[in-house]
Amino acid sequence: MAMAIAEKIGALYTRANKPLRLSRGTTTALIFILPALLLFTTLVILPMAEAASFSFYEWGGYGDVGQFVGLKNYQRMFSHPVFSRALFNNFLIIVVSILVALPLAFLLAVLVADKFKGVSFFRAIFFIPYILADVAAGLIWRFLYDGQYGVVQFVAGLFGFTAPYLLADRDLAMYAVLAVVVWKYFGLHMIIYIAGLQSIPREVLEAARIDGASWWDTLIRVIVPMMGPTIRLTVFFSIIGSLQFFDLIMPLTGGGPQNSTQTLVSYLYNFGIVRLNIGFGSAVGVFLFLVCVVFAFSYRRLLMAKD
Repeated sequence: MAMAIAEKIGALYTRANKPLRLSRGTTTALIFILPALLLFTTLVILPMAEAASFSFYEWGGYGDVGQFVGLKNYQRMFSHPVFSRALFNNFLIIVVSILVALPLAFLLAVLVADKFKGVSFFRAIFFIPYILADVAAGLIWRFLYDGQYGVVQFVAGLFGFTAPYLLADRDLAMYAVLAVVVWKYFGLHMIIYIAGLQSIPREVLEAARIDGASWWDTLIRVIVPMMGPTIRLTVFFSIIGSLQFFDLIMPLTGGGPQNSTQTLVSYLYNFGIVRLNIGFGSAVGVFLFLVCVVFAFSYRRLLMAKD
């Protein structure tokens, strides 16, 4: 008995002190993963941790970090009326993206998914707005909306009334921005839907037609259920993109007039970076990061777990 126990202990000791040998595949994976992990840690993880620490300080971005103020920046953020407006505008963008842009993209995808003469032209036309840089698109639409020189002025002149200055009107500016959002991003979702439609077996659609299903019945009862994973993916992209909406706002309105078109990111930029209040801007950034992370994991767990 004692001899058997001694042999087992000796075997365990020998195994514990045996040099670790990695397979060729594991070594190759480590060679490629470690540099990427180092870059990700240096350029993403560390700046995020630093920004989170700045949110507890009153600091202008120059010199030594300022006075520790605890949660004062967060309290100021939640009590600021412009923050509430920015949060509401992000909610509006999400609603319009889901209820207008996605159905429009899906309808157009159904119309141009089949191959017919000129289909590539129509797909390209619908996709061009997304290819256009956000800043360039914002500048173009700022000119189009101009009440003195733009297309709005031209159309108003045809009907004999004075053109409104949409981007200068506090009550209309956000609606003008929402129209640009739909125009700019529906093409991306259309392409995703086309890819999903082309993955549906033709036999299923032919069986539905043979059974006497109309075009509408086929769309609602066959195509939409089979496109469920793709639709959920586009909804996810829409919400995350809406929460991070910034590039189009700045050339269009800059958050004005009177902060009526601020979003969370433009609010961070205008009230944090521009005003050299890095601590306050970091607090807004931490809040936005937590919202995006909580939403992403919750959405993935609740709605995309089977996908």
